[in-house]
Amino acid sequence: MEKRTEISELGEFGLIDRITRDFVNKNESTKIGVGDDAAVIDGGKDYLLLSTDMLVEGVHFDLSYMPIQHLGYKSISINVSDIAAMNGEPKQVVVNLGLSNRFSVEAVEKLYEGMAAACKDFKVDLVGGDTTSSPSGLILSVSITGSVARDKVALRSKVEIGDIICATGDLGAAYIGLQVLEREKQVFLANPEMQPNLAKYPYVTERQLKPKARTDIIYELAELNVKPKAMIDISDGLASELFHLAKQSGVGFFVYEDKLPIDKQTYDTAVEFNIDPITCVMNGGEDYELLFSISQEDYEKLKNHPDIHFIGYATEKEKGINLVTKNQNVVPIKAQGWDHFR
Repeated sequence: MEKRTEISELGEFGLIDRITRDFVNKNESTKIGVGDDAAVIDGGKDYLLLSTDMLVEGVHFDLSYMPIQHLGYKSISINVSDIAAMNGEPKQVVVNLGLSNRFSVEAVEKLYEGMAAACKDFKVDLVGGDTTSSPSGLILSVSITGSVARDKVALRSKVEIGDIICATGDLGAAYIGLQVLEREKQVFLANPEMQPNLAKYPYVTERQLKPKARTDIIYELAELNVKPKAMIDISDGLASELFHLAKQSGVGFFVYEDKLPIDKQTYDTAVEFNIDPITCVMNGGEDYELLFSISQEDYEKLKNHPDIHFIGYATEKEKGINLVTKNQNVVPIKAQGWDHFR
């Protein structure tokens, strides 16, 4: 009898490793294939970047509280984030759409209004796509191209021992926003007379419903003449992304609890929900901020930047991936972020 392995045993990234292990790049122009935020292809003067993301109704979004325009915006923004994570500039998107018959033309138009707003914000061209029927629900698949100078590309494999680890913005807000939205949905289902109580949580709900890729940081780093050595976007939680960088670069990390960026509304709402705020930061996901390493020499150029936070440093692989608590205890970090198959 043929052995059956459940996908949940491997998880998303274990599955990717398994199904791509026998593929060997045959084209000289393929510089980086599977394993980074985007593929890197030799495009002549610059490198061409290529990435793709899929959003499935009931898995990645719930239209009972996700405005369809915001979904359109988010579908573009999260792809732009992958290009930003390579230190690149987004260029074109292709959108594939699976639609069930419960969607009207007007609903699809609103979806594309959101996409158009994102394309305008990120200076991206929508250049094509495919549309098909879906037996149930909405499926969105977006592919994106970008470009980066050959000597500026940031790869997950380029962290070096002694590098400073930086995170942009604040973390955990999108996860807490999701908890708020799910709670209000359950209240509504229990009593349709009840109106959603979202006025108290504007920041965290927006971070979940309409995340913005941090292309601004990429342009600012260039202006400050700082080249991030390694970079990844924080889509599955900070802990998970640290593990990706550690695996690709062969290093360990020390990250400091008191350096982790968290918004006051995120913190207060986490406490209200009886969730540890640091757990939200480490394992929440969907923040779409950037995590990157810089050489110690570049610290002076960035030390006064209001939206870049120095959260730790890279060390020898043998020392592992650790959180230094406010009490100076060293706790091994476990990656418990979003995994589609677990």
